[in-house]
Amino acid sequence: MSHADVDIAVIGGGPGGYVAAIRAAQLGARVALVESDALGGICLNWGCIPTKALLHAAEAWRDLQSIESLGLKVQGAGFDFAEVMKRSRAVAGKLSQGVRGLLTKNGVRLVAGRGRLLGEGRVQVTAGDGSVSTLRARDVVLATGARPRALNGIHADGKRVWTSREALSATQLPRTLLIVGAGAIGMEFASFFRSFGTQVTVLEALDDVLPQEDAEVSAAVARSYRAQGVQIRTGARLKTLTTSVDGIVATVQEPAGDSTLRADAILIAVGVVGNVEDLGLETTQVRVDGARIEADAFGRTADLHVHAIGDVTGAPWLAHRAMHQGVACVERIMGLAGGHALRAHDVPGCTYGHPQTASIGLTERAARQQGLNIKVGHFPLVGNGKAVALGDTDGFIKTVVDADTGEILGAHLVGPGVTELIGAFSVARTLEGTDEALLEAVWPHPTLSESLHEAVLAASSRALHI
Repeated sequence: MSHADVDIAVIGGGPGGYVAAIRAAQLGARVALVESDALGGICLNWGCIPTKALLHAAEAWRDLQSIESLGLKVQGAGFDFAEVMKRSRAVAGKLSQGVRGLLTKNGVRLVAGRGRLLGEGRVQVTAGDGSVSTLRARDVVLATGARPRALNGIHADGKRVWTSREALSATQLPRTLLIVGAGAIGMEFASFFRSFGTQVTVLEALDDVLPQEDAEVSAAVARSYRAQGVQIRTGARLKTLTTSVDGIVATVQEPAGDSTLRADAILIAVGVVGNVEDLGLETTQVRVDGARIEADAFGRTADLHVHAIGDVTGAPWLAHRAMHQGVACVERIMGLAGGHALRAHDVPGCTYGHPQTASIGLTERAARQQGLNIKVGHFPLVGNGKAVALGDTDGFIKTVVDADTGEILGAHLVGPGVTELIGAFSVARTLEGTDEALLEAVWPHPTLSESLHEAVLAASSRALHI
């Protein structure tokens, strides 16, 4: 069987893939989207979205624990862990169906199965029942995403050894949990499980948690997590692991010597690797670097008619980066004038634990290492009226500004709701706005967003409320 020819075939229905398909269809292209699993990819089904549902439940439970500080009284409060997990899955399912509706609305042909390049614009699609069909396309966009990185040959068993996927499928709350990796995934799950009473230990091979963040942010998060009862061990590596019906036993290598840890379960959260296998790349001129397809800011590869976007092209592994790449990629394919190529330092990053973190651009350390003449602003949330009213002042806003041009080189936030605030700095960087432009803007009061203004003021020693 051969499907009708299309202009663009997108392989992979995650955030980058489905957005690319929709945008291409909006521009008049005949589009087919090939996906073997649930629409929405890892992010929507087994990552960003379901974890946010879990973290929202954790936040609500934490708020209940301190509700008497607001003059309110609640008796008999409790939680049903199975229902918390069930709601998370329901949220993911609802949004996956929503993606299907959006694709159908825009006239995108959905092809269920695993796509593989055959060369000369042909895509072989193997359906779940084993049947094979061929799709012909002028251009192919690879958006195959990534999967959890294995560690020391350790594989998830769904019982005692987890990746993020198994953690999202947990049916019982573990009494103790060992998490390997203090990046965004590891720290978010640490926050979630600790909020519901699990004794959590986090191992990180590097010197800081959230090592990609500004050093001050990493230090603040580590202090807060430890205050909440999370054990954090940096400079620590998992050496050996054994499992039994009762749990896991891990040997940990640390500067002071090896130690042994026991837990009900272990979560391996040491990053992801791109899905580059069995794509038929050998039939193309596409270049692969390890587990990453080499592509430029518009998704162009070494093959004129094969493009790649999202996690399969490497770090940062973020859904919003993939979406931006998807739009830029198909707009270029369709000959649309202009286009906003992705700039690596303009991609904001967020972590949704307690406290939240958000950042964009250069850290202070990176700016200094580049020899830039900078000024740094720092505004603690204890000086923000809205944060005080909310009863949550644990955090700060930090800005890194070019002292010569006023360019906002970086912004680093930690505290309540900061993942909703970073967008202001994202817009500022995209528009190449200066600190003076942000200073002249009128910020609403009382809001958490005022703290962004204060942090920019602080870079010029002009902060008003601290």
